[in-house]
Amino acid sequence: MRATKVLLLLFWFFPAMFCTNVDYDHRALVIDGKRRVLISGSIHYPRSTPQMWPDLIQKSKGGGLDVIETYVFWNLHEPVKGQYDFDGRRDLVKFVKTVAEAGLYVHLRIGPYACAEWNYGGFPLWLHFIPGIKFRTDNEPFKTEMQRFTAKIVDIMKQEKLYASQGGPIILSQIENEYGNIDSAYGSAGKSYIKWAANMATSLDTGVPWVMCQQGDAPDPIINTCNGFYCDQFTPNSNTKPKMWTENWSGWFLSFGGAVPYRPVEDLAFAVARFFQRGGTFQNYYMYHGGTNFGRTSGGPFIATSYDYDAPIDEYGIIRQPKWGHLKDVHKAIKLCEEALIATDPKISSLGPNIEVAVYKTGSVCAAFLANVDTKSDKTVNFSGNSYHLPAWSVSILPDCKNVVLNTAKINSASAISSFVTESSKEDIASLETSSSKWSWTSEPVGISKDDSLSKTGLLEQINTTADKSDYLWYSLSIGVTDDPGSQTVLHIESLGHALHAFINGKLAGSQAGKAKLNVDFPITLVAGENKIDLLSLTVGLQNYGAFFDTRGAGITGPVVLKGLKNGNNTLDLSSLKWTYQIGLKGEESGLSSGSSEVWNSQSTFPKDQPLTWYKTNFEAPSGSNPVAIDFTGMRKGEAWVNGQSIGRYWPTYVSSNAGCTDSCNYRGPYTSSKCRKNCGKPSQTLYHVPRSWLKPTGNILVLFEEKGGDPTQISFATKQLQSLCAHVSQSHPPQIDSWNSETESGSKSGPALLLECPDNNHVISSIKFASYGTPIGTCGNFYHGRCSSNKALSIVQKACIGSRSCSVDVSTDTFGDPCRGLTKSLAVEATCA
Repeated sequence: MRATKVLLLLFWFFPAMFCTNVDYDHRALVIDGKRRVLISGSIHYPRSTPQMWPDLIQKSKGGGLDVIETYVFWNLHEPVKGQYDFDGRRDLVKFVKTVAEAGLYVHLRIGPYACAEWNYGGFPLWLHFIPGIKFRTDNEPFKTEMQRFTAKIVDIMKQEKLYASQGGPIILSQIENEYGNIDSAYGSAGKSYIKWAANMATSLDTGVPWVMCQQGDAPDPIINTCNGFYCDQFTPNSNTKPKMWTENWSGWFLSFGGAVPYRPVEDLAFAVARFFQRGGTFQNYYMYHGGTNFGRTSGGPFIATSYDYDAPIDEYGIIRQPKWGHLKDVHKAIKLCEEALIATDPKISSLGPNIEVAVYKTGSVCAAFLANVDTKSDKTVNFSGNSYHLPAWSVSILPDCKNVVLNTAKINSASAISSFVTESSKEDIASLETSSSKWSWTSEPVGISKDDSLSKTGLLEQINTTADKSDYLWYSLSIGVTDDPGSQTVLHIESLGHALHAFINGKLAGSQAGKAKLNVDFPITLVAGENKIDLLSLTVGLQNYGAFFDTRGAGITGPVVLKGLKNGNNTLDLSSLKWTYQIGLKGEESGLSSGSSEVWNSQSTFPKDQPLTWYKTNFEAPSGSNPVAIDFTGMRKGEAWVNGQSIGRYWPTYVSSNAGCTDSCNYRGPYTSSKCRKNCGKPSQTLYHVPRSWLKPTGNILVLFEEKGGDPTQISFATKQLQSLCAHVSQSHPPQIDSWNSETESGSKSGPALLLECPDNNHVISSIKFASYGTPIGTCGNFYHGRCSSNKALSIVQKACIGSRSCSVDVSTDTFGDPCRGLTKSLAVEATCA
């Protein structure tokens, strides 16, 4: 009997570990003979740390996820052909097992092309140098390598018994990725390649289905799936395959030089509900936690170090409210409908212009979705003898075909305001030592300084030269000028980018950056006699998307021309002369990033605003357990390391355009990546994540390499802290979704309630900053009393909430009285936790 209880407990906590068979039919994935409605979310293991994984996965489970989806990053695991790395953030097996320990499933997107705004789309650069290779097409050298790596990953998973067919959590795998978006460029070879990829994948005998996203001609038995902001209109290419959504974009990625994109949760919830309304049974958020592009992993060019993606769990691992909470409610509402969803196909009909109803009914089981896809007007509709109010661009979910458990436009979940608090007090042991006397430094030599330089006639393409071993490539040349060169001399440079710094006789003459081809003129001063021209070309993440993206070049491709000379010809083309090249920096080669070199100087005058400077300081970790960031205000462009770990490229001086942002974003109507943006006219990113696990209590080392010149004494550490917890619930909201079962069982009818809960188990609600019942207006952090307000609201909420981690207050006149008869009233509250 005891053994039986233990087995039952294990099954309760680890259901994925007992899955033995995964199949599919036209409605859903079928797990151990049962169709399943599955909610999934993407978390990329190398964009966080192993120490963060358990918390991220538990928060995902708490948000209602069944599945964690991740890419596998080839260039991370095989940086040198035949040499594999699965340590630390690369520990794929540990990540999958951590998901399994939480009782969740895994969708392993092997690809091995990932895109993912990841450097070179996830391909290792050595692949590019294999003779005769052409990526992602019917090319034998490429197919040999792709099959070898795919089989390697499958074999590792099999050895660890991680496929569902072995009792593990992996229920799906993906081969290739969004190839259908660009396959026409590859012609017939693209078509044959996809057939080959499908056959290759299925031959690996994983025992679970394979998918191809955005591949309308995915051959059987591969399931073709949808990616996009909306996939309700998507139809699989066979009536034997289920409707699956592998990427529901929860926001969008950030680019250096761009404003910060975000996606209102009302629209995201609308898209999710519409997908299930119209027959979907598997939906994945891309991203559920976006994380950070540590090191040089960001793609591009110009993908920022932050990969927050406006996801339900933010870059730092903090739940983003109300997005996480409202989606959690959506997931609960959909799961209340699961029995009906898996039993039958929907019957879809119209109740009027822009009004659509879908009914799932079999026997006594019935669920319905009522959608108003109008972008402006609310509607009142009659359905099955009852009247329902549908806000514009919303879906109401009725698990019993009668009662609305949730409307996607009405948020019951609390919202939260967090901010970064700078630790600047000199008395605070966690503060960074900002005095210049606490910094040491060393200069990076201008031009050629390493023994492994090479000389070639003409201008070399950068990626073929560096093999992406560094962002940097020096182009150096000496020219003699016999006469007065003239005061109007101009150095004209054309480059494929992504950025460059030009030095004349050791002095910075100018810098330029741009995603497109650079075409720049730098006014320069030459001297009679020998002149040294040193051009530092750099990449900011290699191309990761598009047909033939691997052939996109970088670097100074020319021409490079001197204009305005007085001696003879007015111009001198330098392009075909003999240049000397150096891959990377001397400081990279000598390991300055670890901070352990002996070349550091702290005695002479501290160099501020000097290009090509390495800086080092020691610091104590910020106190507490809140997430940590470095504010790089004062610096311009470079890379930073904490205790030898690269926290990524920093570029706080790259400011976004003043255009394209609004104070608020109307969620109604189709979302695009440029629809909702904030932070216009400001730096794209000033704060850079430092994982807590990379820090020691004391004796931490921060190293910076600054390209253009900055003042490191201005930078500071900051911790992310909750400022306010808010909720705003009206009488017209459905009851809290957790009341559904008790309500239906008892036959009683509960009303809406406002819920507040401090996210930290050790915190309680310490104060109520604002409370108003009546017609309050505004948003969290900026609430105002409306034309009517109960004078009892503040005291009632204080009594119910202060001193408790969570509280619930009924939004009703029974609780607060009626300050304005005949009007629909609401309750707005702002609280603090401590």
